[in-house]
Amino acid sequence: MTAVSETNTRPWSVKIADTLLAECVDGNHPKIAHKWGYVAGMTLLALERAAEWSGDTKYSDMVKHHLDGLIEVDGSIPTYTLEDYNLDMINEGKNLFPLWRRTHAAQYERAIRLLHTQLKGQPRTSEGGFWHKKIYPFQMWLDGIYMASPFLAEYAKTFEDPAGFDEAARQILLIEQKTRNSQNGLLHHAWDESREQRWCDKDTGRSFHVWGRAMGWYAMAIVDALEHFPADHPQRGQIMGIFERMACALARVQDQDSGVWYQVMDCNGRQGNYLEASASCMLTYALAKGLRLKYLAELDRSVVERAYAGILQQFASEDEAGVHLHHICHGAGLGGKKYRDGSYEYYISEQVVSDAQMGVAPFLLASIELERLNSGYNG
Repeated sequence: MTAVSETNTRPWSVKIADTLLAECVDGNHPKIAHKWGYVAGMTLLALERAAEWSGDTKYSDMVKHHLDGLIEVDGSIPTYTLEDYNLDMINEGKNLFPLWRRTHAAQYERAIRLLHTQLKGQPRTSEGGFWHKKIYPFQMWLDGIYMASPFLAEYAKTFEDPAGFDEAARQILLIEQKTRNSQNGLLHHAWDESREQRWCDKDTGRSFHVWGRAMGWYAMAIVDALEHFPADHPQRGQIMGIFERMACALARVQDQDSGVWYQVMDCNGRQGNYLEASASCMLTYALAKGLRLKYLAELDRSVVERAYAGILQQFASEDEAGVHLHHICHGAGLGGKKYRDGSYEYYISEQVVSDAQMGVAPFLLASIELERLNSGYNG
């Protein structure tokens, strides 16, 4: 694929964000238009960050346009059902905080409080861990920590609700305790308290493998939640400590040739395993942000620099239409109607695609963080 020379002088963050906007139809991106969900939420969050970093409001204007098409005047969201108790549905709500701060429009605050109501009633394990969804009883997934904990922390800061920090910390710490593999320091995708699922080890309740994107969700959850915590919160230092320990484990399994990470991170080099873009972008974002905000003390900066260089070399390309990202796992999960058994064979069997928002959004986030880190920005 031939690179477009005149775009090469622009920062990668601008090129990626401009590509997303160029793909919009009537102000909405066709892959997320009229959808309330976690992929749309992460895409909008990345564009909001692009607006903040570049100073160009066209990116945040797109975020507002999307949300205004989904939220009623009374704050209700017709495409959202509280009673599903699905943590994935909280993620898009993160975009309401900056929108409410800018406009003070009542519907945004009402929508925020609606989503918070779900979390107050979210079904829990015996130790208080959120079920990932009502339809997944007694199961905690790493994915869900990203969906809910940063939202809880920002809610706590915005509405002066200290209990929100405690809840966010509880979820982050509990799932780490339940899913961490002490031999490699990595976290398995999920944990089933009931030990009923075929995808879990009957002794530990952990799922069988370390899925790259799940590790990415959890790493992003930590840095995005900690950003809102007060400096004197009693569990802030503990969370930073487990992040430091985890960052060292991630550095150990970073592919030495490419600088990026594998789809199944506890099976590096195994036949069928492959270098995967979304996990690599998420982890690069989280580690770069951790370095910038001083959450990480021991991680060598070269880990992040090699990872980002690897993303550009292994996964990214450019043409007349803009920036593209390849080798993205389309989606993976556990259980469900079409049962996903959590085996190695399952994780490598899922479709691999290009330009899915699941990869493009963290690519934009990672690019912004690398630019911030390299510029010495400390905001």
